[in-house]
Amino acid sequence: MDMYLPEILFGGFMLLLLLGAPITVALGGAAMGAYMVLDKDPIALVQIAFNSVSSFPLMALPAFVLAGALMEAAGISRRLVDIAETLAGPITGGLGAATVLACLFFGAISGSGPATTAAVGMLMIPAMTKRNYDRAYASAVTAASGGLGIIIPPSIPMVIFGIAALGMEPPREAVEKFGSFASLSIPKLFVAGVIPGLVMASGLLLMNYFISKKRGYRGLSENWSGSDLRAALRRGIWSILAPAIILGGIYAGIFTPTESAIVAIFYTLVVGLFVHRELRWSAIKTALRTTTWITGRVLLILFTATAFGRLLVEQRIPGDIAEALLTMTSNPYIIWAMVITFLLFVGMFMETLAAILILVPVLLPVMYLTGADPTHVGIVVICTLSIGFMTPPLGENIFVASGIGGETVEKIIVKVLPFVAIEAVVVFLIAYVPQISLWLPSLVGY
Repeated sequence: MDMYLPEILFGGFMLLLLLGAPITVALGGAAMGAYMVLDKDPIALVQIAFNSVSSFPLMALPAFVLAGALMEAAGISRRLVDIAETLAGPITGGLGAATVLACLFFGAISGSGPATTAAVGMLMIPAMTKRNYDRAYASAVTAASGGLGIIIPPSIPMVIFGIAALGMEPPREAVEKFGSFASLSIPKLFVAGVIPGLVMASGLLLMNYFISKKRGYRGLSENWSGSDLRAALRRGIWSILAPAIILGGIYAGIFTPTESAIVAIFYTLVVGLFVHRELRWSAIKTALRTTTWITGRVLLILFTATAFGRLLVEQRIPGDIAEALLTMTSNPYIIWAMVITFLLFVGMFMETLAAILILVPVLLPVMYLTGADPTHVGIVVICTLSIGFMTPPLGENIFVASGIGGETVEKIIVKVLPFVAIEAVVVFLIAYVPQISLWLPSLVGY
């Protein structure tokens, strides 16, 4: 009966999804079915699920979600947007460029795609429509830029990838072929995400420029103003310091990523209550409710996805998939192309965190056998899945932007396709040039 286990696991999972079951139920139901076939004690599934949330790095998840929600309420995100608008200045499509830059700044705080889209979109979509930008285009560029929230560190998906991958040793065949592999850690993933995040943002800026030039979307001003920039920086100095303190503390080794999330919360409370004086008790309660809801949803997925992934590893299913793939081709570029295409497809239908937890046990052994660095693999996976935030039918950022801008999802999808295309090209560049991900970690000693 063990030989049918992959069919039971994946078949049960897909069947439950098609029946409309939540992804948590689909993962848990398929794993429980496999346990029954293997005649295992079902209580082991509960024990695995419980142990999956007992890791110290996972504490960063609710803390970063709360920090992002509080920063929006404390006026930090609005000041970041002001700085981005001033930097965009006379650039063609200046407000679109400012939206990309604002998402880049806010991504260094929130670690979440939809949260970044919501925080920046509330300010930028109305601003763009006032300057005669097409409402669907304004929503599309915001939805596309929101995906930067999970690439620019600190990133919640990077934390989840690190947790999923840290316990996985390279296959013996990979060690025999390539020798030892570089270490993987969450701080290293954070450092590695900086340059790819900037490259992804550059792709969005380039596409926004060409579309804006074609549509006649002018810049915000005739030229850059030093006085305006100084004024925006003066007003937003505490906002700029937030990512600087968070990332600087991590990279300097002063605190861990988990501890940095607590520092971010404390910093936001101090700035919001005593500096900006905009943080109200009602906003704090709303932020706490939002954090509880998002964290609970993620932990439920983590419970069942960990049990599902453990079964895959125990039954050597990832190894079998790796061997089957490598019999087709041993060319790493072709393998990367297949993996990226598969992840783009998965991102259309599955939540990013769920996709990471389910696919890491399958993909990482395959990539080890090509000699890929696990940190590089993590960055490519996260960059590719970030595109899923703007691709239907799931496309969370599209729905967030639609709700803010009041434009139909169908019209936004049409306008977002050029951004999907340019980001896909950039992902292939990041995959095929590992130093884009690995140069900065090597520079700082990882």
